[in-house]
Amino acid sequence: MKRFHVHVGVENLPQAIGFYSTLFATKPAVVKPDYAKWMLDDPRVNFAISTRGKQPGLDHLGIQVENKDELTEVYDRLHQAGGTVVEQGEVTCCYAKGEKAWIDDPSGIAWETFFTTGESTVYGDGSGENTARIAHAASTACCAAPTAPVEAAARCCG
Repeated sequence: MKRFHVHVGVENLPQAIGFYSTLFATKPAVVKPDYAKWMLDDPRVNFAISTRGKQPGLDHLGIQVENKDELTEVYDRLHQAGGTVVEQGEVTCCYAKGEKAWIDDPSGIAWETFFTTGESTVYGDGSGENTARIAHAASTACCAAPTAPVEAAARCCG
């Protein structure tokens, strides 16, 4: 069974933990100095907050799967949906190990699809997610030729 994923960037983690703990009527399953996560069953959602986003607000949405077969199924749907799919493979992100891919919806909202294989003692350096988003920005750059350097494309549109 799949689980909906929402990641929100926040400025004040303790204040946000208090707010969301009250809203969800439960404390987070994971709390780190820069991150918190609730694994809710009603509604079935993996809701995460962190101070690591580019700015406060919605960072990305996603679909968390429970096994490799579901991951393959969702990856296939990503490719059918159109757009640039960036498959990262094995990554460490958000204090977890797993496999993931990224795509932006037609409005530019980032969607992550992932299968968690274990825990990690580190958040991860974000290079996989950042590489996926920068590569996508470069491939859809509004003001740069397709052969322009990634940095130039990201700078013009971001």
